[in-house]
Amino acid sequence: MKKPELVVTPHDLHEIEPLIEAGADAFIIGEEKFGLRLAGHFNRDELRQAVELIKKHNKKVYVAINAIMPNGLLDDLKTYIDEIKSLPIDALRFSDPGAYMIAKEVAPDMTLHWSSETLGTNYFTVNYWYDRGVLRTVLAPEIMKEPVIETKEQAKGEVEILVHGAICMFQSRRNLVGNYLKFQGQVVEKIQSREEGLLLFDSERQLYYPVFEDQQGTHIFNGSDVCMIDDLADFIDAGVDSLRIDGVLKSSDYLINATKAYRFAIDLCIEDRAKYNQVGRALYKKMEEIQPKHRLLDRGFFYKPSIYKNK
Repeated sequence: MKKPELVVTPHDLHEIEPLIEAGADAFIIGEEKFGLRLAGHFNRDELRQAVELIKKHNKKVYVAINAIMPNGLLDDLKTYIDEIKSLPIDALRFSDPGAYMIAKEVAPDMTLHWSSETLGTNYFTVNYWYDRGVLRTVLAPEIMKEPVIETKEQAKGEVEILVHGAICMFQSRRNLVGNYLKFQGQVVEKIQSREEGLLLFDSERQLYYPVFEDQQGTHIFNGSDVCMIDDLADFIDAGVDSLRIDGVLKSSDYLINATKAYRFAIDLCIEDRAKYNQVGRALYKKMEEIQPKHRLLDRGFFYKPSIYKNK
Protein backbone atom coordinates (compact mmCIF):
# COMPACT_ATOMS: atom_id res chain seq x y z
CA MET A 1 0.00 0.00 0.00
CA LYS A 2 1.30 3.43 -0.96
CA LYS A 3 2.15 5.70 1.94
CA PRO A 4 0.87 9.26 1.39
CA GLU A 5 3.21 12.19 1.72
CA LEU A 6 2.83 14.33 4.85
CA VAL A 7 3.33 17.94 3.78
CA VAL A 8 3.52 20.90 6.18
CA THR A 9 3.79 24.67 5.97
CA PRO A 10 6.58 25.95 8.26
CA HIS A 11 6.69 29.41 9.81
CA ASP A 12 10.43 29.98 9.41
CA LEU A 13 13.81 28.45 8.72
CA HIS A 14 14.31 27.33 12.31
CA GLU A 15 11.26 25.07 12.22
CA ILE A 16 12.43 22.92 9.34
CA GLU A 17 14.71 20.48 11.15
CA PRO A 18 12.30 20.00 14.10
CA LEU A 19 9.53 19.29 11.59
CA ILE A 20 11.72 16.80 9.76
CA GLU A 21 12.41 15.08 13.07
CA ALA A 22 8.65 15.12 13.71
CA GLY A 23 8.06 13.23 10.47
CA ALA A 24 7.34 15.76 7.70
CA ASP A 25 8.00 14.49 4.18
CA ALA A 26 7.62 17.80 2.33
CA PHE A 27 7.44 21.55 2.90
CA ILE A 28 5.54 24.41 1.26
CA ILE A 29 7.45 27.70 1.46
CA GLY A 30 7.71 30.95 -0.43
CA GLU A 31 7.46 34.72 -0.41
CA GLU A 32 4.27 36.37 0.80
CA LYS A 33 4.32 38.49 -2.34
CA PHE A 34 3.67 35.44 -4.53
CA GLY A 35 2.32 32.78 -2.15
CA LEU A 36 -1.16 32.60 -0.70
CA ARG A 37 -1.74 32.25 3.06
CA LEU A 38 1.70 30.87 3.83
CA ALA A 39 2.38 30.07 7.47
CA GLY A 40 5.55 32.19 7.23
CA HIS A 41 7.40 34.45 4.83
CA PHE A 42 10.71 33.26 3.34
CA ASN A 43 12.72 35.96 1.58
CA ARG A 44 15.08 34.96 -1.26
CA ASP A 45 18.05 34.26 1.03
CA GLU A 46 15.92 32.33 3.55
CA LEU A 47 14.31 30.37 0.75
CA ARG A 48 17.70 29.29 -0.58
CA GLN A 49 18.81 28.23 2.90
CA ALA A 50 15.56 26.37 3.45
CA VAL A 51 15.82 24.48 0.17
CA GLU A 52 19.41 23.50 0.93
CA LEU A 53 18.44 22.28 4.41
CA ILE A 54 15.39 20.35 3.24
CA LYS A 55 17.25 18.62 0.42
CA LYS A 56 20.12 17.80 2.80
CA HIS A 57 17.61 15.61 4.63
CA ASN A 58 16.25 14.17 1.36
CA LYS A 59 12.83 15.74 1.83
CA LYS A 60 10.75 17.55 -0.77
CA VAL A 61 10.26 21.30 -1.07
CA TYR A 62 7.50 23.11 -2.93
CA VAL A 63 7.54 26.85 -3.59
CA ALA A 64 4.21 28.66 -3.63
CA ILE A 65 3.37 31.06 -6.46
CA ASN A 66 -0.39 30.60 -5.97
CA ALA A 67 -1.34 34.20 -5.23
CA ILE A 68 -4.06 36.08 -7.10
CA MET A 69 -1.96 37.71 -9.82
CA PRO A 70 -2.70 41.29 -10.95
CA ASN A 71 -0.94 42.65 -14.03
CA GLY A 72 1.59 44.55 -11.95
CA LEU A 73 2.91 41.36 -10.37
CA LEU A 74 3.65 39.41 -13.55
CA ASP A 75 7.09 40.85 -14.34
CA ASP A 76 8.17 40.38 -10.72
CA LEU A 77 6.96 36.76 -10.89
CA LYS A 78 9.06 36.17 -14.00
CA THR A 79 12.12 37.50 -12.18
CA TYR A 80 11.33 35.44 -9.08
CA ILE A 81 11.00 32.17 -10.97
CA ASP A 82 14.13 32.93 -12.99
CA GLU A 83 16.10 33.50 -9.77
CA ILE A 84 14.98 30.30 -8.05
CA LYS A 85 14.73 27.88 -10.98
CA SER A 86 18.33 26.71 -10.48
CA LEU A 87 17.52 25.54 -6.93
CA PRO A 88 16.61 21.85 -6.39
CA ILE A 89 12.92 22.68 -5.90
CA ASP A 90 10.58 19.73 -6.34
CA ALA A 91 7.63 21.79 -7.62
CA LEU A 92 6.10 25.22 -8.04
CA ARG A 93 2.54 25.52 -6.71
CA PHE A 94 0.47 27.85 -8.89
CA SER A 95 -3.18 28.88 -9.00
CA ASP A 96 -3.50 31.48 -11.73
CA PRO A 97 -3.25 30.26 -15.36
CA GLY A 98 -1.09 33.31 -16.00
CA ALA A 99 1.40 32.05 -13.40
CA TYR A 100 1.30 28.65 -15.13
CA MET A 101 2.16 30.24 -18.47
CA ILE A 102 5.01 32.25 -16.96
CA ALA A 103 6.40 29.19 -15.20
CA LYS A 104 6.29 27.15 -18.42
CA GLU A 105 8.08 29.97 -20.23
CA VAL A 106 10.78 30.72 -17.65
CA ALA A 107 11.30 27.25 -16.17
CA PRO A 108 9.84 24.74 -18.65
CA ASP A 109 11.39 21.74 -16.89
CA MET A 110 10.01 22.63 -13.45
CA THR A 111 7.36 20.32 -11.97
CA LEU A 112 4.06 22.09 -11.32
CA HIS A 113 1.23 21.65 -8.80
CA TRP A 114 -2.13 23.32 -9.34
CA SER A 115 -3.09 24.86 -6.01
CA SER A 116 -6.18 26.95 -6.53
CA GLU A 117 -8.00 24.90 -3.85
CA THR A 118 -11.42 26.50 -4.31
CA LEU A 119 -11.67 25.41 -7.98
CA GLY A 120 -10.45 21.83 -7.53
CA THR A 121 -13.89 20.26 -7.16
CA ASN A 122 -14.15 17.62 -9.91
CA TYR A 123 -11.94 15.23 -11.86
CA PHE A 124 -12.60 16.83 -15.26
CA THR A 125 -11.05 20.06 -14.00
CA VAL A 126 -8.06 18.36 -12.41
CA ASN A 127 -7.49 16.26 -15.54
CA TYR A 128 -7.57 19.45 -17.60
CA TRP A 129 -4.41 20.47 -15.76
CA TYR A 130 -2.85 17.00 -15.85
CA ASP A 131 -3.23 17.04 -19.65
CA ARG A 132 -1.18 20.23 -19.60
CA GLY A 133 1.74 18.73 -17.74
CA VAL A 134 0.74 19.41 -14.14
CA LEU A 135 1.73 16.63 -11.73
CA ARG A 136 -0.58 17.36 -8.77
CA THR A 137 -3.78 19.18 -7.94
CA VAL A 138 -4.86 20.45 -4.52
CA LEU A 139 -8.54 19.71 -4.01
CA ALA A 140 -10.96 22.22 -2.54
CA PRO A 141 -11.45 21.74 1.22
CA GLU A 142 -15.19 22.25 0.77
CA ILE A 143 -15.86 18.94 -0.97
CA MET A 144 -16.99 15.81 0.84
CA LYS A 145 -15.05 12.59 1.34
CA GLU A 146 -16.80 10.59 -1.40
CA PRO A 147 -16.05 13.15 -4.15
CA VAL A 148 -12.43 13.29 -2.96
CA ILE A 149 -12.10 9.53 -3.38
CA GLU A 150 -13.96 9.56 -6.70
CA THR A 151 -11.73 12.36 -7.99
CA LYS A 152 -8.60 10.44 -7.02
CA GLU A 153 -9.92 7.31 -8.76
CA GLN A 154 -10.52 9.27 -11.98
CA ALA A 155 -7.50 11.58 -11.79
CA LYS A 156 -4.56 11.13 -14.15
CA GLY A 157 -2.09 12.50 -11.62
CA GLU A 158 -1.49 13.20 -7.94
CA VAL A 159 -4.05 14.59 -5.51
CA GLU A 160 -3.48 16.53 -2.29
CA ILE A 161 -6.00 17.34 0.45
CA LEU A 162 -6.03 19.33 3.68
CA VAL A 163 -6.42 17.01 6.68
CA HIS A 164 -5.61 19.43 9.50
CA GLY A 165 -5.87 23.17 9.94
CA ALA A 166 -8.00 26.21 9.17
CA ILE A 167 -10.07 26.73 6.03
CA CYS A 168 -10.18 30.18 4.46
CA MET A 169 -13.79 31.29 3.99
CA PHE A 170 -13.17 34.54 2.16
CA GLN A 171 -10.40 36.50 0.50
CA SER A 172 -10.23 39.89 -1.17
CA ARG A 173 -7.20 41.60 -2.69
CA ARG A 174 -8.37 44.73 -0.88
CA ASN A 175 -7.45 45.53 2.74
CA LEU A 176 -11.08 45.55 3.77
CA VAL A 177 -10.51 45.73 7.52
CA GLY A 178 -7.90 48.46 7.37
CA ASN A 179 -9.95 50.50 4.93
CA TYR A 180 -13.08 50.13 7.06
CA LEU A 181 -11.24 51.24 10.21
CA LYS A 182 -9.87 54.26 8.35
CA PHE A 183 -13.38 55.07 7.16
CA GLN A 184 -14.48 54.99 10.79
CA GLY A 185 -11.79 57.55 11.59
CA GLN A 186 -9.48 55.16 13.42
CA VAL A 187 -5.72 55.36 13.01
CA VAL A 188 -4.35 52.25 11.30
CA GLU A 189 -0.57 52.21 11.52
CA LYS A 190 -0.16 48.70 10.13
CA ILE A 191 -2.26 45.96 8.60
CA GLN A 192 -3.79 43.27 10.77
CA SER A 193 -1.06 40.61 10.86
CA ARG A 194 -1.46 36.90 11.49
CA GLU A 195 -0.18 37.40 15.03
CA GLU A 196 -2.23 40.53 15.77
CA GLY A 197 -5.27 40.04 13.57
CA LEU A 198 -8.91 40.32 14.54
CA LEU A 199 -11.37 37.69 15.76
CA LEU A 200 -14.97 37.99 14.63
CA PHE A 201 -17.24 36.46 17.26
CA ASP A 202 -20.41 34.60 16.26
CA SER A 203 -22.57 34.64 19.38
CA GLU A 204 -25.08 32.16 17.92
CA ARG A 205 -22.48 29.47 17.24
CA GLN A 206 -20.01 30.62 19.89
CA LEU A 207 -17.21 30.63 17.32
CA TYR A 208 -14.34 33.04 16.63
CA TYR A 209 -13.40 33.69 13.00
CA PRO A 210 -9.77 34.86 12.54
CA VAL A 211 -9.14 37.75 10.15
CA PHE A 212 -5.78 39.03 8.96
CA GLU A 213 -4.40 41.15 6.14
CA ASP A 214 -1.15 40.81 4.21
CA GLN A 215 0.21 41.64 0.78
CA GLN A 216 -2.48 39.41 -0.72
CA GLY A 217 -5.32 41.34 0.90
CA THR A 218 -7.87 40.26 3.50
CA HIS A 219 -8.39 36.67 4.67
CA ILE A 220 -11.26 35.42 6.85
CA PHE A 221 -11.04 31.87 8.25
CA ASN A 222 -13.63 29.48 9.61
CA GLY A 223 -14.21 29.17 13.33
CA SER A 224 -12.81 25.65 13.79
CA ASP A 225 -9.96 23.49 12.52
CA VAL A 226 -10.29 20.41 10.37
CA CYS A 227 -8.96 17.28 12.09
CA MET A 228 -8.98 13.93 10.30
CA ILE A 229 -6.25 12.18 12.29
CA ASP A 230 -8.51 9.24 13.19
CA ASP A 231 -10.20 9.06 9.79
CA LEU A 232 -7.38 8.70 7.27
CA ALA A 233 -7.94 5.10 6.20
CA ASP A 234 -10.32 5.74 3.28
CA PHE A 235 -8.00 8.40 1.83
CA ILE A 236 -4.98 6.12 2.17
CA ASP A 237 -6.83 3.18 0.63
CA ALA A 238 -7.94 5.40 -2.26
CA GLY A 239 -4.32 6.35 -2.94
CA VAL A 240 -4.53 10.06 -2.08
CA ASP A 241 -0.95 11.18 -2.64
CA SER A 242 -0.46 14.00 -0.15
CA LEU A 243 -2.01 14.91 3.19
CA ARG A 244 -1.44 18.51 4.30
CA ILE A 245 -1.18 20.08 7.74
CA ASP A 246 -1.56 23.84 7.43
CA GLY A 247 0.48 25.86 9.92
CA VAL A 248 -1.16 29.22 9.26
CA LEU A 249 -2.49 30.81 12.48
CA LYS A 250 -0.76 28.10 14.53
CA SER A 251 2.22 28.26 16.91
CA SER A 252 5.49 26.48 16.19
CA ASP A 253 4.93 24.02 19.03
CA TYR A 254 1.45 23.24 17.79
CA LEU A 255 2.64 22.52 14.25
CA ILE A 256 5.47 20.27 15.43
CA ASN A 257 3.18 18.31 17.76
CA ALA A 258 0.53 17.96 15.06
CA THR A 259 3.16 16.69 12.63
CA LYS A 260 4.35 14.08 15.14
CA ALA A 261 0.78 12.94 15.73
CA TYR A 262 -0.07 12.61 12.03
CA ARG A 263 3.22 10.87 11.29
CA PHE A 264 2.31 8.27 13.90
CA ALA A 265 -1.26 7.99 12.61
CA ILE A 266 -0.30 7.54 8.96
CA ASP A 267 2.35 4.92 9.72
CA LEU A 268 0.06 3.01 12.07
CA CYS A 269 -2.85 3.11 9.63
CA ILE A 270 -0.69 1.40 7.02
CA GLU A 271 1.23 -0.99 9.26
CA ASP A 272 -1.52 -2.08 11.69
CA ARG A 273 -5.01 -1.04 10.59
CA ALA A 274 -6.75 -2.82 13.45
CA LYS A 275 -4.68 -0.97 16.05
CA TYR A 276 -5.17 2.33 14.24
CA ASN A 277 -8.93 1.82 14.41
CA GLN A 278 -8.64 1.08 18.13
CA VAL A 279 -6.57 4.15 19.05
CA GLY A 280 -8.14 6.59 16.60
CA ARG A 281 -10.36 8.28 19.15
CA ALA A 282 -7.40 8.69 21.51
CA LEU A 283 -5.44 10.37 18.70
CA TYR A 284 -8.30 12.81 18.15
CA LYS A 285 -8.46 13.53 21.88
CA LYS A 286 -4.72 14.23 21.87
CA MET A 287 -5.22 16.88 19.20
CA GLU A 288 -8.06 18.40 21.22
CA GLU A 289 -5.68 18.74 24.18
CA ILE A 290 -3.25 20.95 22.24
CA GLN A 291 -5.97 22.90 20.47
CA PRO A 292 -6.27 26.64 21.33
CA LYS A 293 -9.24 27.19 23.63
CA HIS A 294 -11.10 29.40 21.17
CA ARG A 295 -10.66 26.93 18.27
CA LEU A 296 -12.72 23.74 18.06
CA LEU A 297 -11.92 20.67 15.99
CA ASP A 298 -14.33 19.19 13.45
CA ARG A 299 -14.43 17.24 10.18
CA GLY A 300 -14.56 20.28 7.96
CA PHE A 301 -16.75 19.52 4.94
CA PHE A 302 -15.80 15.86 4.53
CA TYR A 303 -19.18 14.80 5.98
CA LYS A 304 -21.07 18.05 5.55
CA PRO A 305 -23.30 18.44 2.47
CA SER A 306 -22.46 21.65 0.64
CA ILE A 307 -22.80 23.19 -2.81
CA TYR A 308 -20.44 20.48 -4.06
CA LYS A 309 -22.59 17.59 -2.81
CA ASN A 310 -23.30 14.88 -5.37
CA LYS A 311 -26.90 14.77 -6.57
